[in-house]
Amino acid sequence: MLAELGFALWEGLWLTAAMTFLILLLTLAPVLMFRRFEVFIPSEFKLLATLFIFASLFLGEVQGYYTRFWWWDLVLHTASGFLLGIVGFLLVYILNEKKSLRFHMTPGFVALFAYMFALGIGAMWEIVEFTMDQWFGTDMQKAMLGDPSGLTDTMWDLIVDALGAGAIAILGYGYLKVAAGRSFLEQWIAAFLEANPRLFNR
Repeated sequence: MLAELGFALWEGLWLTAAMTFLILLLTLAPVLMFRRFEVFIPSEFKLLATLFIFASLFLGEVQGYYTRFWWWDLVLHTASGFLLGIVGFLLVYILNEKKSLRFHMTPGFVALFAYMFALGIGAMWEIVEFTMDQWFGTDMQKAMLGDPSGLTDTMWDLIVDALGAGAIAILGYGYLKVAAGRSFLEQWIAAFLEANPRLFNR
């Protein structure tokens, strides 16, 4: 991205340079955010978050992968379902483990919250895409499978969001019911709990 930024400035491509610089800052956001709030997040999750930002904004928008590869958007939306499902699961799991709170949510509710959290953020993003296209004439809702309206693109985005979030919800439910430490999600949760005892009043 630094090389792309230098090339864009050299060629006078100011919009590309501005977008590349913004994306470069965003790729640092996961690390900076977790340091600011002094919350340990497994390095695997931070790496996935950074790679997702790079793949969606830099490769997708700046390098044009969304138009060069019809499946690029679907893969990224599936990945976002995974990532947002993990975030939603950890958020409600922290509340569930707080000793100061006098309620306890069942594994089914925690999994459902993670699923709906990821799907809700995915739906909000589709609204952002629609708004940008309507107000600023962008092409975020792209033609897909012969449908120039963008509706097919939007619906497939939501479908793969739901699939990714559903996979995380199932894994999270299995962790809460069995806690056997077999999946990557279970290993991340265990590392998160061990490194953040103050979040759980331990």
